[in-house]
Amino acid sequence: MSDESHLRESICRFGRSLFERGLTAGSSGNISVRLSDGGWLTTPTNSSLGFLDPARLSRLDVNGRLVSGDTPTKELPLHTALYATRQDAGAIVHLHSTHSVAVSMLPDVDPANALPPMTAYYVMRVGRTALVPYYRPGDPAVADAIRGLAGRYSAVLLANHGPVVAGKDLEAAVYATEELEETAKLRLLLHGLNPRLLTRAQVRDLVTHFKLDEAIAEDAHDHAFCSDPHGCSHTGE
Repeated sequence: MSDESHLRESICRFGRSLFERGLTAGSSGNISVRLSDGGWLTTPTNSSLGFLDPARLSRLDVNGRLVSGDTPTKELPLHTALYATRQDAGAIVHLHSTHSVAVSMLPDVDPANALPPMTAYYVMRVGRTALVPYYRPGDPAVADAIRGLAGRYSAVLLANHGPVVAGKDLEAAVYATEELEETAKLRLLLHGLNPRLLTRAQVRDLVTHFKLDEAIAEDAHDHAFCSDPHGCSHTGE
């Protein structure tokens, strides 16, 4: 099996898994993977992630032009912008996962740090998440909003819409998206209960030990962290 054939099968397998577990419904959500020649594969418009056909995935060239397959997702601009600003990204997953969408609608969310460091795996797999304003699905303006983040985030919440997450490969992007959704669920479950967050020292330890992006430990928004090395209760709001 060629690399491209393997990637086509992987997109369909992961898409089906996400759909069957209720992480995106109907024909919502889309996936893309960067190819070795600079082009990419993406899921077609109006397709369900649970019923993808490997042969009908959209094959784009390095300039984003359709080479073969069905018409690509209308969310192409947000994928293009995230690839352009995250040179290490090999795949992108965009879902309409319920808890992540719910967090994007709350009035007290910090756009620069939409979810606080609640668990080690959120820090390790996602790092930080930005929130960008609402745009109509498929609106090219969303690409400008993502480019405005200048590659500082691999995970972005689109207000009233859902998460967009980049990873070094498809597996990493899917796992990070799932971790973001679980963290959003925790955020909602603990909302108003003054939960204990990871301390700044604990986040720095994770960054150092797992060789993560240094920017994760240099968050300028101190309210997102607890400063007590023994742990503390702090809402991050």
